[in-house]
Amino acid sequence: MSLKIAFALAALAGVVGIGFGYFLRWIISLGKRGSMELLIKQMMLDAEVRAQKITEEAERHAREKENKVTADLKEKERELKHTEDRLVRKEELLDTRQTKLEGEETGLNKKVEDVKKAASDLEELRQTEQKKLEQIAHLSAEDARNELLRSVEKQYESDIESRIQKLEIFGNERLEKRAQDILTTAVHRLGNSVVSDVIATTVSLPSDEIKGKIIGKEGRNIRSFERATGVDVIIDDTPGTITLSCYDPVRRQIARIALENLILDGRIQPAKIEEAVQKAEAELSTIIKKKGTEAAYAARVANLDPKLLMILGRLYFRTSYGQNVLDHSVEMAHLASMLAEELGANPAVARAGALLHDIGKAVDHEVTGTHVEIGRRILQKFGVDEAVIKAMQAHHEEYPYETPESMIVQVADAVSGGRPGARRDSVEHYIKRLENLEAIANREPGVMKSYAIAAGREVRVIVKPEDITDMDARKLARDIADKIEKEMQYPGEIKVNVIRETRVIEYAR
Repeated sequence: MSLKIAFALAALAGVVGIGFGYFLRWIISLGKRGSMELLIKQMMLDAEVRAQKITEEAERHAREKENKVTADLKEKERELKHTEDRLVRKEELLDTRQTKLEGEETGLNKKVEDVKKAASDLEELRQTEQKKLEQIAHLSAEDARNELLRSVEKQYESDIESRIQKLEIFGNERLEKRAQDILTTAVHRLGNSVVSDVIATTVSLPSDEIKGKIIGKEGRNIRSFERATGVDVIIDDTPGTITLSCYDPVRRQIARIALENLILDGRIQPAKIEEAVQKAEAELSTIIKKKGTEAAYAARVANLDPKLLMILGRLYFRTSYGQNVLDHSVEMAHLASMLAEELGANPAVARAGALLHDIGKAVDHEVTGTHVEIGRRILQKFGVDEAVIKAMQAHHEEYPYETPESMIVQVADAVSGGRPGARRDSVEHYIKRLENLEAIANREPGVMKSYAIAAGREVRVIVKPEDITDMDARKLARDIADKIEKEMQYPGEIKVNVIRETRVIEYAR
């Protein structure tokens, strides 16, 4: 019984505890809820305070900005007002000046009218006086003038003629003496020795034994060399030398370089000969550039295009009546410079015009036209000064003398070419005959190249074997010989030698 009471009391105590726990929980939740509401209200109050501050700060900035903009507008307005006042004052000043100028113009027009009226009155008075004088003298003004001139001329006719003759004689003598002095001074200042080009070149040998190698077995090497270069190789009893003979300086130069290289190499045979000739032809361009640069430096002509210097250097291998054209051009440049200094012309233009006056001869065998016209086109292509072109183009009187320098270049050309021993007409004619021989052969179809050798007594023609057969070669030789007989005059006879050579090359690998 007591147990049941104990369990009952325990159960009651549990229920009371649970109820009391719920009651405490309810009391605690009510406390927390009140504190959260207070916190939220506090946060709302803080937010309202901050919003009020931000609003007040924004309003303050807006007022400051408005005040600043208003001040700027007022400043701009004052400046515009000031500018407007200045423009109004300037406009008023311009109106005043315009009014003043109009008044002055009116006054000047009136003065002009007065001057014209005075001049008209003076002319009328002069004509009236002249008519009165003509009535008194019974002569017109023109008749009186002519009568006076006839009287004075008749009275002093002999004196006038004598005076004119004396002035003419004295002037001619003085001009002639001045010209002689200038030319004499220029020639004496230059004082170059004159060396005419020859048609043979001598090659020194280290020993006479090398002559046998050059000739080769049964003359094989020397024939190959002559065929490859187009020159005559003269081997005589003169110790230590071999002579290369050809009218063309370019061929002689190539042959000389090739022969010297073969002698240094020591292996002289047809294959090496052809290789040496090809290398010599390649070296020739370097020599040409060097000669052109040296000539421009010697003549004191600067700023020439490198390609123009290459063309100028080719004149080293051209002759005019036996005189080397490049040496002649440099000599002319010095003479022209001295003459220009004496006469007060432009020495630089005269030097350049003289140096380049014969540049057309470097390519006249490749381009149609006179060497003067070809030279003009070359200089224009490379942008040479027009004054230099005018100076060079008149040296053969194909163009008029437009400048003093053009006359100076012509005089320098005559002085340089006319000096004793400078030129030999027979050499020029001889070379021209050899050139014509080669030109006749080169015109024929199938001809690869031709050489006039043995002083023009033989023409060696090398043909393309794929175009010319053996029978065609015989006919070609006859055709060339017939044309030489018809077109040229020459002593003795000329041998036409047509060479047709077939080469087959294969490689074993």
